[in-house]
Amino acid sequence: MLGMIGYPGHGLMAVVMGGFVAAAIIPVIRRFSDVGTCWLAVATPLAMTCWLLAQAASVLGGAPVEMHVPWVAGINLHFSLRLDGLTLLFALLIAGIGTLVILYTRGYLHGHQDQHRFLMFTLMFMASMLGVVTADHAILLFIFWELTSFTSYLLIGFQHEEEASRKAALQALLVTGMGGLFLLAGLLLMGSAAGTMSLSGMIAAREAILSHPHAPVMLGLLLIGAFTKSAQTPFHFWLPNAMQAPTPASAYLHSSTMVKAGVYLLARISPIFAGTDTWTWLVTGIGALTLITGAILALGQVYLKRLLAYSTVAALGAMTMALGIGTIAAAKAAVVFLIAHAAYKATLFLVAGIIDHATGEKNVTKLGGLRAAMPLSTAIALIAAASMAGLPGTFGFIGKESLYAVVLAPAGLTILTVCASAFFLLVAFQTGVRPFWSRHQETPRHPHEAPWTMLVGPALLAALTLAAGIAPGFFMDDLVGAAVRSIVGIPVDPHLHVWHGFNTELLLTGITLLAGASVIIASRRWVTLGQRLSPLAAAGPDRLYDRALVALMAAASWQTRALQSGSLRRYLLIIVLTLCTLFVLTFVRAEMTLSLHDLTPVSAPLAMLSGLIILAALAATMSASRLGAVAAMGVVGFSVALLFIYFGAPDLAMTQLVVETLSVVLLVSAFYFLPPFTRRSTWRGRARDLTVAIFAGIVVTLLVLVATGVQLKDPISSYYAETSVPVAHGRNIVNVILVDYRGLDTLGEITVLAVAGIGALALLRLRGKPGGSSS
Repeated sequence: MLGMIGYPGHGLMAVVMGGFVAAAIIPVIRRFSDVGTCWLAVATPLAMTCWLLAQAASVLGGAPVEMHVPWVAGINLHFSLRLDGLTLLFALLIAGIGTLVILYTRGYLHGHQDQHRFLMFTLMFMASMLGVVTADHAILLFIFWELTSFTSYLLIGFQHEEEASRKAALQALLVTGMGGLFLLAGLLLMGSAAGTMSLSGMIAAREAILSHPHAPVMLGLLLIGAFTKSAQTPFHFWLPNAMQAPTPASAYLHSSTMVKAGVYLLARISPIFAGTDTWTWLVTGIGALTLITGAILALGQVYLKRLLAYSTVAALGAMTMALGIGTIAAAKAAVVFLIAHAAYKATLFLVAGIIDHATGEKNVTKLGGLRAAMPLSTAIALIAAASMAGLPGTFGFIGKESLYAVVLAPAGLTILTVCASAFFLLVAFQTGVRPFWSRHQETPRHPHEAPWTMLVGPALLAALTLAAGIAPGFFMDDLVGAAVRSIVGIPVDPHLHVWHGFNTELLLTGITLLAGASVIIASRRWVTLGQRLSPLAAAGPDRLYDRALVALMAAASWQTRALQSGSLRRYLLIIVLTLCTLFVLTFVRAEMTLSLHDLTPVSAPLAMLSGLIILAALAATMSASRLGAVAAMGVVGFSVALLFIYFGAPDLAMTQLVVETLSVVLLVSAFYFLPPFTRRSTWRGRARDLTVAIFAGIVVTLLVLVATGVQLKDPISSYYAETSVPVAHGRNIVNVILVDYRGLDTLGEITVLAVAGIGALALLRLRGKPGGSSS
C-alpha cells in the first residue's frame, strides 16, 4: 500500500494488487493472531476506498488516472490500468462495500475455524473485480474476468463438505467461465478490427469496428460473456443456486460486484455499439426478458436469500434493458439504478444473514415479531425495503423514476417495468417487513440483536440510501455525471432531484405502489401461483445445464476409454494415424510439389544395402523370438552405418555403430529376463498394423521429398566452410562443427552415450536367476 502515496498510477496499481498481497499475508498473520487477520482484511479495502476518494476530484473533473507497465512486449501486452468516471463508480462499490462485508464477516463467522480462508478468498475476489473494472487492455480484462469466476467458485463452495455447495460452485464456474471464453474471442476480434488491444483505443476506433464484416459476430460474443456473468436469461439459473454461499459472499458477489461485471462490460462497450439495431434489439430485449423472468420466479420463493436472488436477476435485467436503449437518459438511469440497487440489496442480504444468525430460520413464512428483540435490524431492514420498493425519500425512488423516464415510449416496456416493480414491492415486504412486523412466531433460536460488527455495514448502507434519497444532487450528482460521461462520451449533468413535479414518471410510481400494495395483500395467492409455476423453471435452462453436464461427462468417459486404453500399440496407432492424416490434408490443401530432381542414382551396393534393410525390418516384425527380432533390428542399424560409410560420412557411421551395439546389448540383456514370447494380436490386428505402417512409410517418404525442395534460407554449410579455418582454426570441418559450432550438442550426445554405457554395464553385471526363457 505504500505505493499509494506516490505517483497516482502507482497507487492505482497498489489498489488492484493490494487484495492479492493481503490474501497472501493472511496465512502468515493467522499463526500469531486471528484478530489481526480480520483487521488486516478490513484495513486493505478501507485503504483502497480512501485512496479512490482522494482521486475522485481529478477523475470527476475529467482527468483519468492511468498506468502502463510493459508486460509481454513481444505480443504488445501491457499491464494497462485506467481510472475514469465509470471505473471510479464501480471501484468505490467494490472496495467500499467490500470493507463493510469483511467487517460483517468478523461477526458472522466468529469462531469458525476457516474464517481466515473465507477472508483470503474475499480479498482475492475483490482484487479480481478491481482488475476487471480498471483494466485498459483486452487480454488483461479477460485474465481478471476469469479470476473473478475462479475466486467466486471458491466463495460459493466455501462450505465444501455440503454437496449442494459444491454443485452450485461448479455450476457458477462453468457458466461464467464458458462466457469468459466467448468474451476472449470477441475481444480478440475487436482488437484485430481496431488495430489495438487497448479498450480506450477500441472506443476511439468505433468506425473501424462497426464497418468490419465481423462486427455482428464480435458483438454476439461479447454479449454472451456479459450475459453469463450478469445472469441474463437464459443464463439466470446459476445466480439463485449460488445462494449456497455464506451470506457475506452472497451480499458481496451477487448484489454489488460480480453480477454487475456484465453490466460494467455492457457500459464499457456501449460507446462502440450503442445505437446500432443489433445492440438495441438484443440488449434491450434480453434485459426486458430477464426483468420479467426474475420478477415472476421470485413470487414462489419463501427463503430469504432466494427471494433476494431472483429479484437481483430482475434488477440486472432492468440495468441491461436501460443500457440497450442507448440514450443519454437511459445511461443515467442505468447508473442511478445500479447505485441504488447495490446499496439496498447488499443491505437486505446482510439483514437476511443477521436474521438467520439470530434465529436459525430462513423461511419467511416461519418468521415474525422480531422487531422487539432486534430493533436496530428492524430499522435498517425497513429503510432498505423502502428503497427497494421505490418509496419517496430513498435513493431507490430516484432510481426507479429514472428508469421509468426511459421506458415511456415503448408501451410494452412501460407495462412490463411497472409489473416487475410491483413484484419488487412484494419481495421488499417479504424480506424487510414481514419478518419483523408480522405476528410473532417461535424460531429454532431465541432472537437477539446482532453484534456491532454485523450491524455497522448495513447501517451505513441504509444511511447512504436515505442521505442520497434526500439530497441526491449533493451526494451523487458528480459521481453519476462522470460515470455517464464515460459511457456516452460527452459531459452530462444528471440533474438528480427529489422532486421533478407532477409528471408521467410520478404517475407510474403511484400505479406501481397501488399495484404493489394489492400484490402484498394477496401475497399468499401470488406465492402459491409462483410455486405452481416453479416446475416450469425446473424444466428450463437449469435442466438443460444438468443434461449438458451429464452428456459432457459421458463424452469425457468415452474419450478416456478410447484414448487412454493402456495399450502401447493403440497409442502408437492413434499418434501415427493422426500425424499422417494431418500431413496428407496439408499436402492436398497446400498443393505441395515433390522434389524429384537431383536425386542420388541407385547403384548396386546401395540397392543391396536398401534391400537388406527392408528384409531385416520384415524379419523383425515376423520373428517368433525376441532375440531374433533384436538381431534383425541390429542388422538394420549396422546396414544404416554402412550407408553412412558409402556416402562418405565415417564419423556418423562410427556413432551409429557404437549406438547400435549398445542398443543390441541393452535389449538382449533386458529381454533375457522377460517371460516367454507370446503372440497376442490377431491376424486382423496385424493386417491393420501393417496397413498403418505402410501408410506411415509412404507419408514419411512424401515428407522427405517435399522437404528436400524447400530452402527457406541459404544453406549453413557454406558458412561452416568459409569460417572453419579463420574463426575456429580447424581444417577438418566435421570436427570443427562437432567441437566448436555444436559443442553443447556434442556434449549432450556424449552424456547420453555415457548413461547408456553405464546402463549396459549394470545389466551385464546383473546376477541372479533368469526369470524365464530367452526364446
